[in-house]
This record gives sequence, structure tokens and C-alpha cells, in this order.
Amino acid sequence: MNFSASKPVRQVLLAEPRGFCAGVDRAIDIVERALIKFGAPIYVRHEIVHNTHVVENLKSRGAIFIEELDDVPAGATLVFSAHGVSKAVQEEAQARGFRIFDATCPLVTKVHVEVAKLHREGYEFIMIGHKGHPEVEGTMGQLSDGIYLVEDVHDVAKVQPRQTDRLAVVTQTTLSVDDAAEITAAVQARFPQVRRPKHQDICYATQNRQDAVKLLSPQVDILIVVGSPTSSNSNRLAELSNRLGTEAHMVDSPADVKSSWFEGKLRVGLTAGASAPEVLVQAVIQRIRALGAISVQKMDGITETLKFPLPKGLKLDEPASPL
Repeated sequence: MNFSASKPVRQVLLAEPRGFCAGVDRAIDIVERALIKFGAPIYVRHEIVHNTHVVENLKSRGAIFIEELDDVPAGATLVFSAHGVSKAVQEEAQARGFRIFDATCPLVTKVHVEVAKLHREGYEFIMIGHKGHPEVEGTMGQLSDGIYLVEDVHDVAKVQPRQTDRLAVVTQTTLSVDDAAEITAAVQARFPQVRRPKHQDICYATQNRQDAVKLLSPQVDILIVVGSPTSSNSNRLAELSNRLGTEAHMVDSPADVKSSWFEGKLRVGLTAGASAPEVLVQAVIQRIRALGAISVQKMDGITETLKFPLPKGLKLDEPASPL
């Protein structure tokens, strides 16, 4: 269908901020630099970030994505994804002698460091997160035991730590801010002595994108979230909009946009998860324009300027160090 010219101007409102965060930028840059400096193939454990477009682009340039270290040949260059890995994976990769670059988001690494520090002080942990997500597996894999996963408020009642005098909460960095707060409150109600992070573990980019959706959602009739199905933070944006009463749909590419979604809708909101590139956002805008939208307006919002340093050994003007 095409938007009717007799109706008010159809508008696309762009959330700000949206799309790539500093951790994603850094992770992709690590793989791209490794490909230039060491040549293809470069092996990457798990998808570097959860976005189909990004992964396919890197595959076309010589990145090989694997889940098991057995699939990495001797002498290869290996990159750990932005989600982080367990101690066991780190130690095995080092023992096999790979050239390793760790693309773990520094904000995830911060959680790992906190877990290690408090573990040395005798703490056990309740981790709030989604079972099977690689970040959760990586964080829980920092310890051999003493860390318990809860996915929702109901799980809190089932946790049986060995002691409660030294108990701390950590969270996956890409959760719903509101859900995490609710679950944390349930943990604190059951374990009043529990230690909470000095600064919440949910990352700045997740918080900012959710805040932008809270601002945008009441102003539009429908929200489109650019992001892959495997992207936790993208899923949370769609869930948040639906919870606020504004219909939301996630799209992995412009081809996923359905004309039927826009029937009777005057204003379309558009955002993107932290692993979705701006090129996809612009392609989705063109698709919505083709369906009749006339104007595109960027909302006011936070400008993110944070950048994370790259690991050593990836400067393109330095000779490659031997394995």
C-alpha cells in the first residue's frame, strides 16, 4: 500500500542515540584490522556482534566464525567476540598458542574483573541475565562455581546459595533496565545483605537507547527496531515499546519491512540496536519512503562520544609480531 496523499504528512522520527555503541565499534575494528594486518582467514569465536549484516560482511572479507576452538587451526589468529568468553576458553586458546585478540567489550570486562575481585573476598553471585546468551556464559564462566543465574523474578525464589553473608548481584549488560531493576529488587527483598554494583552493570548504550525509546514511543503510532533476532539489546527495545503501548517490529533488513504494518499509521518511529549499522537504518528509511513516507526527522537526544582503545598489536604501521 501507499500512504494516502489526502492524509497528514507521514513522518519518520529517528531515535537518538541509536545503532553502534563504542564496544561494537571496537570489536568490528579489531577484526577488520586483523584481516588487513595478518591476512585472511581470521578466526572469530562466536559472532563478533549479533548482527547478520556485519557478520556476512566480515565473512566476505575472510573472517571465519566458529564456536569451538577445535575448528581453529594451529598458528591461526583468533578474536574473541564482544560478548566475552569463559576462563576455560581463554586458557585453552592460550595453551594452543593462537595469536589472540580480545574484542570483549570493556564494560563486560569490567563485570568480569568485579566478579574475580569479589570472589577472592569470598563472595558468591546472583547473575541476572538470559540463559544461553554468550555474555552470560562468559561471565558465569569466570568462576567454576558459586554463581547462580536468574532470568526473572520467579527464579529468585529458587536460588540456593551456600551462604548469604557475602552475596553480590551482577547483570548482563544488555538487559531491560526496568526488568533488571525489578529482579534486583526481588533479590534484595530475599537477601537484604546482598551487594549491588557501585554502578549498574547495564551499559550506557543500552540505557541510552531504551531511554530514547521511552521518549519516542508515545509520539509515534508504530516503532521499527533495526536489529537481528539474536541481538539482546535490540529485542529489549521492541519489548519496551510494546510494553509502553506502541506496536513495535524488529527488522534485520529492509526486506523484512511489511507494508501492512503501516495501515492507518501516521507517524513511524525508527531506532536500531547497538549492533546494527547505520547503513541498515538508512536502507530501512528508504524502504519506508518507498511506502509513502515524506519526511524524516531526527529527535533530540544524547550524543555519545565514548571510544575504547584497541588491544596492542593492531597498529597497521607496525610489523606483525611472531606467534
